[in-house]
Amino acid sequence: MGDVLSTHLDDARRQHIAEKTGKILTEFGRFYEDQYGVVLFNSMRHEIEGTGLPQAQLLWRKVPLDERIIFSGNLFQYQEDNKKWRNRFSLVPHNYGLVLYENKVAYERQVPPRAVINSAGYKILTSVDQYLELVGNSLPGTTSKSGTAPILKCPTQFPLILWHPSARHYYFCMMTEAEQDKWQAVLQDCIRHCNNGIPEDSKVEGPAFTDAIRMYRQSKELYGTWEMLCGNEVQILSNLVMEELGPELKAELAPRLKGKPQERQRQWIQISDAVYRMVYEQAKAHFEAVLSKLQLARPAMEATIRTDMDQIITSKEHLASKIRAFILPKAEVCVRNHVQPYIPSILEALMVPTSQGFTEVRDVFFKEVTDMNLNVINEGGADKLGEYMEKLSQLAYHPLKMQSCYEKMEPLRLDGLQQRFDVSSTSVFKQRAQIHMREQMDNAVYTFETLLHQELGKGPTKEELCKSIQRILERVLKKYDYDSSSVRKRFFREALLQITIPFLLKKLAPTCKSELPRFQELIFEDFARFILVENTYEEVVLQTVMKDILQAVKEAAVQRKHNLYRDSMVMHNSDPNLHLLAEGAPIDWGEEYGGSGGDGGSPSIPEAATHSEKRRRAKQVVSVVQDEEAGLPFEAGPEPPSPASQDSVTELRGLLARDLRAESPPPAGPLLNGAPSQESPQPAAAPEASSPPTSPLRQLPPGKAADLELPKPSDQETGEQVSSPGGRPPIHTTTEDSAGVQTEF
Repeated sequence: MGDVLSTHLDDARRQHIAEKTGKILTEFGRFYEDQYGVVLFNSMRHEIEGTGLPQAQLLWRKVPLDERIIFSGNLFQYQEDNKKWRNRFSLVPHNYGLVLYENKVAYERQVPPRAVINSAGYKILTSVDQYLELVGNSLPGTTSKSGTAPILKCPTQFPLILWHPSARHYYFCMMTEAEQDKWQAVLQDCIRHCNNGIPEDSKVEGPAFTDAIRMYRQSKELYGTWEMLCGNEVQILSNLVMEELGPELKAELAPRLKGKPQERQRQWIQISDAVYRMVYEQAKAHFEAVLSKLQLARPAMEATIRTDMDQIITSKEHLASKIRAFILPKAEVCVRNHVQPYIPSILEALMVPTSQGFTEVRDVFFKEVTDMNLNVINEGGADKLGEYMEKLSQLAYHPLKMQSCYEKMEPLRLDGLQQRFDVSSTSVFKQRAQIHMREQMDNAVYTFETLLHQELGKGPTKEELCKSIQRILERVLKKYDYDSSSVRKRFFREALLQITIPFLLKKLAPTCKSELPRFQELIFEDFARFILVENTYEEVVLQTVMKDILQAVKEAAVQRKHNLYRDSMVMHNSDPNLHLLAEGAPIDWGEEYGGSGGDGGSPSIPEAATHSEKRRRAKQVVSVVQDEEAGLPFEAGPEPPSPASQDSVTELRGLLARDLRAESPPPAGPLLNGAPSQESPQPAAAPEASSPPTSPLRQLPPGKAADLELPKPSDQETGEQVSSPGGRPPIHTTTEDSAGVQTEF
C-alpha cells in the first residue's frame, strides 16, 4: 500500500496541498488576530464591571486528580499492515487517550505502547454495515457488489469501529455483547472528553479561536453549527482545512484509484489520513507562530485598554447605536416571523432529555451514598469508610455508572427544526449537556466528601456517623438542585443562541452585510483592534432575540416537571463557611482511613522500590471499572507467528476458541498506603469560565481539559510518551522505529 501514497501524493501534489493549506491558514490567521483584540477587550471589561454567574452552592475540586487509570482490559485490534487481528492490552489513563500495548507483560515491563489514540472527532460504530455505509458515502461509486469481499471482516458479532471523516480508522472486536457495551461506554467517554480540548480557563485565546472559526466559516457563507469543532486548536484547524481541501482532492483522485471497490476504499482512507497528517503538522506550526505573535503583543494591548477603557466603551456604544438604527427594524421582523414561533419547540426538545439526565445524576448520587451508608452500618463503621469513600470520590468519572445519565440525552431530536435552522448535528448539545452532568456529579460528590470529612473530625460513633451521612446527603442534594437548575438554564440559553443566531445572520446577510463597511469610519483608528463592525453587528442581532429567549426560559422554570428554580429564587452563598472548607489539602481517603493491606490483585512491586516509586507504579497499573466487573473472557497471549498468507479471521477464531487462562485485571483505584482503593479519581472540574456578555455566539464552551495532555511519541519516534507543546493533545499519525513499533498520535 505504500506505493499508493507515492503514486497519488507525489512531490507536485504535496506541494499543492501545502500551498492550499498555507493559504487557508493565513486567511484564518487574520480572523484570529482580529478576534483576539476584541475578546481581550471584552474580557478585561468583564473583569472590571464584575458581572458574572450566580454563586454556586456546591464546591468544585481545585486540584486535578491525575495519574489514575480509568479503565483497562483487552481488545482485539485489526492490524492493517498485515491484515491480522491481534489481542492488545489496552488502558485509558486520566487524559482519556486510549493506549494499546503489545500485551500486559509489555505494559508491566514499561515497553513503549503500540499506539496512543486521541479520539477527538471520531464516531463509534457498533456494526460493520454502519461502517461500510459511511465508507461508501465518503467515496461515491465504490459500493461493493453482493458476493464480493467487504473491506473488513470481523471474527465476532461485536465490533467497535472508530471512524473519522479524514483521519485513519481503528477496528476492534469483543467476544460478548456485554464487553461491547462496556467498551463502547468507555470509548464514548474518551471521545466526549477529547472533543472538548480547548481549556475553559483560557479566557482570551480559546474564545478568540472559536469566534475566529465561526467568522471564517461565515465568510464562506457556512452558517449553523459545525460538527467538527472538536479537539484542540490544531485538530480543529486541520478539520477546517480538510473541509475545503478534502472535496477537491476526492474529485481529483477518486477517478484515478484502481482495483475493486473495497481496494479503492482502502486506498482513499490511506490517502486521506496521509493528507490529514500533513495538514496537521503545517497547522500546528502556523497556529503556534500566530499565537506566539499575539501573546507578545498582548501586554501593549492591555496597557492601551486600561488607559482608554472609557473611550473605547463610548466609541463602541456610538457604533452600536448607529448599527442598531439601521438593522433593528429588519432584525425584529425576521425574529418575529422566523424565530420567535419556534423557540418554545426548540426549548422543549432540549429540556426534556436534559432534565431527565440531571435527575438521573441526582438518583445515581443518592443511590451510591445510600448504599455506602448501609455498608458502613453492616461492616464496622469508620473502619470501612476510607474504602467506600475512595470509591465514591471517582463516581463522576466512572464510565459505566455514569452511562445511565448520559443515555438520557441520546433521544434529543430537533425534527424539522434541525433542517430549518441548519443544525448539522445535535451531538454538540448532547455532549455539552453530558459534560455538565459529569461536572455537577463531581461537585456533589466533592461537597459531600468535604462535609463528611469535617464531621469525622468530631469522632462520631457508628450510629451517629450513619445519621450524619444521611443529614449531609440531604444537605448536598438541596445544593445540587439549585446548581443543576442554574447550569441547565444557562445551557438552554446558550443552545438557543447557538441555534438561532447563525440562522438570523444568514437571513439578514443579503440585505445587511453589504452595508456594514460604511460603519467602519465611525471607529477611531487607535481602537480598531478592539472594536469590529462585524462583531458589533452580531451583538445587535443577538439583542433582538435575547429577550424572547430569556422569557422562554423564565416561563419554563415555572413548569414543575423540569425541576427548575424560578429566577427570583436566589441563594446568595447560603453556606459561606462551606467554601472555606475547600481551601485545605485534597482529602486522601485511602491514606487517612484505609486499611494496611492489599488484596493481592495488584501486580507485585519490587521490595527495593521506594515508597514514592510504589505509589507512582500503583497509580499506573490500576483500573476503575474492572474491580466490580467480571474478568474479560479472553486475555492476551503470545502472538503465534503466522505466514502473511494465512486467513487472519480463521486464525483468530481458533485463538478465541482456545482455553486461555484469563488473567485477573488489576484492581480499581491506586494503592494508597498499602490499601487498594476502588476507583481512580479524575481531573478536577473547574467552574465554567464566565464569558463576556458580548460574546455569547461562540460554540458551546468546550469541556475542561486544561491539564489533560495526551502522550506523544518522542522525536526519535520510539513510541515513548512525552508531553506535547502547550498542553495540547497530539493528533493521530503513525511513525515506525527501526524495530517496527508503530505509534499513533
